[in-house]
Amino acid sequence: MIRIKPQIKTLLADTVTPVSLYLRLRDRYPGALLLESSDYHGNENSISFICLEPVADFLVENQTITEKLPGEQPAVSTIKNSREVVDRLDAFFKKFHLESGDPAAKKLNGFFGYANYDAVQFFEKITLQSPENPERTTPALHYQLPRFIIAINHFNQKMTVLENLLPGEESRPEASSGPSLRSSLPELENLLQVAPVPSFPFQTVGDETTNLTDAEYMDMVTRGKHHCQRGDVFQIVLARQFSQKFQGDEFNVYRALRSVNPSPYLFYFDYGNYKIFGSSPEAQMRLKVQTPNSQFPIPNYKAFINPIAGTFPRTGDDLADREDAEALAADPKENAEHVMLVDLARNDLNRLCRNVKVETYREVQFYSHVIHLVSEVSGELPGYVSPVKLLAETFPAGTLSGAPKHRAMQLIDEIEPNRRGFYGGCVGFFTFDGSANHAILIRSFLSKNNTLHYQAGAGIVKHSEEEKELQEVFHKIGALRRAVKMAETPYSITQNSITQ
Repeated sequence: MIRIKPQIKTLLADTVTPVSLYLRLRDRYPGALLLESSDYHGNENSISFICLEPVADFLVENQTITEKLPGEQPAVSTIKNSREVVDRLDAFFKKFHLESGDPAAKKLNGFFGYANYDAVQFFEKITLQSPENPERTTPALHYQLPRFIIAINHFNQKMTVLENLLPGEESRPEASSGPSLRSSLPELENLLQVAPVPSFPFQTVGDETTNLTDAEYMDMVTRGKHHCQRGDVFQIVLARQFSQKFQGDEFNVYRALRSVNPSPYLFYFDYGNYKIFGSSPEAQMRLKVQTPNSQFPIPNYKAFINPIAGTFPRTGDDLADREDAEALAADPKENAEHVMLVDLARNDLNRLCRNVKVETYREVQFYSHVIHLVSEVSGELPGYVSPVKLLAETFPAGTLSGAPKHRAMQLIDEIEPNRRGFYGGCVGFFTFDGSANHAILIRSFLSKNNTLHYQAGAGIVKHSEEEKELQEVFHKIGALRRAVKMAETPYSITQNSITQ
């Protein structure tokens, strides 16, 4: 058991933003992670995080698990049984014990990271056969415990600066008769106040490339329709890959994307030789701690999945968009697709949860380039069930695979020419109080070797039209393309971020 003693300080945050703080700190703390909330209007989901200096690391890559514990050399082991990864990750989290009675220390403190879509091999009985693209390959799963966590509450405009002090990190000041933990919070606080905000240019190189022509993608849609007509699946999500070479600082693309496509989940995770960042509208899963009561005397959790399925493009004209929203809500094909994926979310939660129900159903929501149908499904998760287990049982999202999920994933592996890599995975955190929040990796970029990689897909049913599904892909990557273009001239951001 590794005992952690967190040190906490609260500061006013009425003059800072997560982006400005991240820019001040990223050179001093390489590999910094940024996870923003765009909800400033309620206290529940109004916190942004900056994570600095990982002290523990769990990484899955090339059929091996690498565990890095504080003060120890990395331990590398071969995966003998794919299903052991879930248990190993859960055990890794449980090696750490928080020595604090402060609720904030548990609520704001934990493990931050992601799981690629390809990590499904460790969660389901499925073996992926499609070839990997080395240019897009990253570790399948990667979680870290930071030394420093800066949590900015946009609702009350306060900032909590937290430092995780570990055993052995101590000094014996002359004025002290015994050991005391050495804190670096004053140094970090000084950087927050006085460090400059550096910026660097961004420039694309050459033209955008893709792994499929338009005709080839429409052929994939036809194959997907065939499997729906045969009854292999009711729906299948088929995706296409794009790439753009660049020079300079891709953080400019993130800044542009969060302006062009504001979404509930904004993130920029820097892992040195690669970065994953995006603006995702959809949760993979959320866990909230429930207060014990007479019915459930031990702590338990409420789990949520928010299926987004059913898509129409936006025009930028308010009247036309309202009319299209009404048409989307009445469209038989889009509604049938949505109903299937709400049922799939219920089935996923029913694996581990009780009292599963649909909280909201078929809400029409507007995003920068598209209009979506959105629902919320919830269930009560017993306190003895690991949050990692819930992630595994609900992964990947049905909205990125199809229904039935297992068969859809097998067909995706057969039909799509390359493995998805990061696309369709999830990114987020597990905290020490047992809560969790993960977003689906969509509307997102992988940056590796001075190339941006991005993907988008469409949900295929037997009544799909090839040309419309092709256009849905273009509508979904519209915000990404616009962000790349805007990042080349960062001072030209205008009020109208919808026009394509």
